[in-house]
Amino acid sequence: QVQLVESGGGSVQAGGSLRLSCAATGDTDSIYGMGWFRQAPGKEREFVARVNWSGVLTTYKDSVKDRFTITRDNAKNTVDLQMNLLKPEDTAVYYCAASTSPDSESAFDYWGQGTQVTVSS
Repeated sequence: QVQLVESGGGSVQAGGSLRLSCAATGDTDSIYGMGWFRQAPGKEREFVARVNWSGVLTTYKDSVKDRFTITRDNAKNTVDLQMNLLKPEDTAVYYCAASTSPDSESAFDYWGQGTQVTVSS
């Protein structure tokens, strides 16, 4: 089992920045890919970004490319999401996720409890 705990959410004005962090505990040796998803009120959860085990291969939702950066530190078992130039439409609960499959496009097996990000105009 893997446990994921997010931190770093909060409220910011449009154009501002936030950095989310996710710490993994438990069977961390089983983790390959890690990622971030978000869910806005009344909407389905959507993919934001993912990173492979080595940290070299990253994938982003089109609307966050060039604004968000995902990084991971395997020594600390953490994955971060640096969010710059935030927009009101980025407002959502952000979830950390982990995959135990070496396939870089596999589904995620574990999820955090979420952290709220609110961007005001």
